[in-house]
Amino acid sequence: MSGTAAADGAARDLLVRLAGLRSRVAGLVELRSADDPTATDPLRGLYVTPERARALAATRTDADGRTDAAAEEGDGLRAGPLPEAGQLGPVAQRFDLLVREFGLTELDAHILLCALAPDVDRGFEPLYGYLNDDVGRRRATVALALDLAGTGPYDPAARARFHPSAPLASGALIAVEDADRPLPGRALRVPERVVAHLLGDDALDPELTGHEVTLLPAGPDGGAAGSAGGDTGAEAAPGGGGDDGGDGGFAARLGAFVVARSAPVYLRERRSDGAAELAADALCGAGLAVLRYRPGGAPPREADPVDTTAAPAAPASAGGSATAAAALVREARLRGAALVVGPLPERPAGLVRALASAGVPVVFHGGEPCDPQWLPDAGLLALDAPAGGGAPALWRAALAPRDGELGPAELAEAVAPYRLGPAGIRGAARTAGALAAFDGTPLTVAHIQHSARQQSAPLLGRHARRVRPAVSFADLVLPPEPLELLHELAQRARHRDQVLGTWGLRTGGGRGRGVTSLFAGESGTGKTHAAEVVAGALGLDLYVVDLSSVVDKYVGETEKNLERIFVEADHTDAVLLFDEADAVFGKRSDVKSSHDRYANLESAYLLQRLESFGGIAVLTTNLRANIDEAFTRRLDLVVDFPFPDPEQRLTLWNRCLRSVPCAPDLAVELELCAKEFELSGGAIRSAAVTAGYLAAGRGEAVSAADVRAGARREYRKMGRLVPGSSPGWE
Repeated sequence: MSGTAAADGAARDLLVRLAGLRSRVAGLVELRSADDPTATDPLRGLYVTPERARALAATRTDADGRTDAAAEEGDGLRAGPLPEAGQLGPVAQRFDLLVREFGLTELDAHILLCALAPDVDRGFEPLYGYLNDDVGRRRATVALALDLAGTGPYDPAARARFHPSAPLASGALIAVEDADRPLPGRALRVPERVVAHLLGDDALDPELTGHEVTLLPAGPDGGAAGSAGGDTGAEAAPGGGGDDGGDGGFAARLGAFVVARSAPVYLRERRSDGAAELAADALCGAGLAVLRYRPGGAPPREADPVDTTAAPAAPASAGGSATAAAALVREARLRGAALVVGPLPERPAGLVRALASAGVPVVFHGGEPCDPQWLPDAGLLALDAPAGGGAPALWRAALAPRDGELGPAELAEAVAPYRLGPAGIRGAARTAGALAAFDGTPLTVAHIQHSARQQSAPLLGRHARRVRPAVSFADLVLPPEPLELLHELAQRARHRDQVLGTWGLRTGGGRGRGVTSLFAGESGTGKTHAAEVVAGALGLDLYVVDLSSVVDKYVGETEKNLERIFVEADHTDAVLLFDEADAVFGKRSDVKSSHDRYANLESAYLLQRLESFGGIAVLTTNLRANIDEAFTRRLDLVVDFPFPDPEQRLTLWNRCLRSVPCAPDLAVELELCAKEFELSGGAIRSAAVTAGYLAAGRGEAVSAADVRAGARREYRKMGRLVPGSSPGWE
């Protein structure tokens, strides 16, 4: 059945029920108007007269919401006779489904129908005004609803249906207004979302506007149904949380467990939004729609802590609205949907209890360990979300039908460095396909890597500078041994999930799957350049940490700044470069002052943090002896960058000037320069730039004199004696 037909059927069903209610109202009007003393009142214009009330009660509204008189004046296209409520089919029976889902009694259903009648049929307003003895009070009151049900506020069982813990109020289906009035005279209001739902409207609750709530439909459209269960390198989680692939995987077991409402689940994640994607895919694949809620009201990695102990749902974007949790639960129950909530705020106990006890399937997620006190009575099943990169199978499924444009081995190597979840993979695949279509070319590795970088761009702008790699291994001038180690570093980054996860070669102690290395050598020997090359080979961006924004004179602030960097690097795919790392990774010393004590604490923190690090980090230093041996032991690779010999210096000169117009006799002079001037790669590049500016100023090609001037200038900058006695360099 189409959405329009379903909505029309739901509206007709509700109007049938209201027609039955109108007959009850007519009977009560007839009873009360029989001896109405205001019939001859000269001020009766301020009231609804008995005659007017009887006429309104006798007026019938058809399936299109028109009264008898309006229908007679219409174009003749009147709907047929209204069917009985039970004859409208399962789609239209929203009222019955609501009664069953919220556990309403027959009296509750009657009260709800009485309360919503004026919101659907305005003819009930003057009738309710007449029955309330106040034309200004056009909503049902507690007393009126109970009178229409044949009972009254004197019945304690009937009064109990309006208690805050009763289904109507606890389910946020009605609001009992006018708190200053006695209970019988208090007005009843039904939230517009409930009325709209009963009329067939499936739009998201307006009360959730401004909150971070996303609706994901059930099935493949809502997520990669079942695909998250095939992640490679998944860790074993308590209670069978590992992905063994033999019974549908972790995602399939999670979906079945949550659908059965066995217990609320908390997924601890190492990667921001990874658990949310996994849970959403699992639940959508299990046939449930999903409402994803971020309590902070902001993107996960920037969300401010929210105290929800007193107000369970207090999104910052809504000024701490205490009704968000109730509206969210009501929306889930109206749709038969599950909740995926996270990352949790700093003090989540109130929010967890409010949502977990609401009777809807719910999965919480966050980076903190589960605290049993969040839900001490019902219990909260805590699992570790599977860790690991997106399997090539997920990429192939997301890239279909364009996945055939890349070979399986080529695709697997291209996506190995990225640890995107299913939703991130789907987003990257869509972007890669769009880029290929824009370029008018087949899908390439460059398209995939560019799109994947966009999906996992870290938020390190305050403490790091991004470098988009523009060099490759062909641009490096190094001896075979360090060059081989750099290739090994790239291979470690690609295959760490397989080696450390699937093969189980990672030791215990809470160690992460990070890859860390130290580049040691004199200034200008190519350490930063090599880090950029490795990042480019992996298809990742390089982020150079600005130590001036990290180191703080106040005790503990340096560690806090470093923790922010490490956490963000753990969550995203990038290469982190600590240039001049000995400034923060220096040796510990004997404690002779309070300064030494706090410096040692900083080093101890870094030692522990490196072990749990899950990203890719490169440390560079000019003074390897200044790096603490404990740091060296925790490094995967140590690459020594030697000072270039004359042959390597000549290669560097030629590389720097390869795209520059040069004089015909420059080759001989470059060979002499490489022998006479002992310059590092960085200094040679600076000298070549100087030569280029000198030549450009004259409008000529670079000459031997320009190169000589550049080399001499670098020697003077270093405070070294400039060679002047050799032939050709006078």
